[in-house]
Amino acid sequence: MPPPDMDPVTPLPPLREVIARHGLSAAKSLGQNFLFDGQLLARIAAIPGDLTDQEVLEIGPGPGGLTRALLMAGGRVTAIERDRRCIPALAELAEAFPGRLKVIEGDALRINAPELFESKPHIVSNLPYNVGTPLLVGWLSGAWLPWWQSCTLMFQKEVAERIVAAPDQSAYGRLAVLTQWRSESRIAMPVHRSAFTPPPKVMSAVVHITPKPAPEGVSFRTLERLTAAAFGQRRKMLRQSLKPVAGAVEAMESIGIDPARRAETLSVEEFIALARALA
Repeated sequence: MPPPDMDPVTPLPPLREVIARHGLSAAKSLGQNFLFDGQLLARIAAIPGDLTDQEVLEIGPGPGGLTRALLMAGGRVTAIERDRRCIPALAELAEAFPGRLKVIEGDALRINAPELFESKPHIVSNLPYNVGTPLLVGWLSGAWLPWWQSCTLMFQKEVAERIVAAPDQSAYGRLAVLTQWRSESRIAMPVHRSAFTPPPKVMSAVVHITPKPAPEGVSFRTLERLTAAAFGQRRKMLRQSLKPVAGAVEAMESIGIDPARRAETLSVEEFIALARALA
């Protein structure tokens, strides 16, 4: 049998060999942790569903482990990589899959990703830890339905739990509300720290997010202001934490939300109702 990082169909060298040949190592400053297990990477690439001839956006491909799996699954991948050390390894991968991989060197936080695609892509990434949450919040904001079909994203386990958390859970907060008010989210699979090179100090998990129609009469910016204030002082009663948001306390009372409650007790639907009342 081929080693687990060996591509069983396309005659590519093992990823470890590619990394050694190009002298690559995971850069802590860029939040990098490499995955080598081909079977694990194939499972991640399968989460969005059939990728045959589908456009895919990958952020931070590094030496291209997940990129291989996405290409093997039939995707047409656009990969944004900030670390120029990895560009030669990705160029070799582009040669092995002619016309299927476009590599853009740059910072994903600064690149206008929607203009890179003809259709709605699937976003599939082992996100660098230091930019994962800002990227997700950016993808959740703006016009809706969004420019992407689904997001399949690797996060630290505690961040993944914050995305899918329910009210009254310790992980429930701003990120859960901003994700769940107009999308469905679930933890698709856990990933043990030992799967990475070098192993991070924390466990990881893959989250799968699919958009759904947004509730009418609610803006992302209003919801963002509400949740920032409410969870910014989560131990306080809402009558105190929401004082900076003009009209919020009166809006709560008008729709029957007790101002003595705390933010973590409000459901996503109640935050939606409050944002609508403010609008």
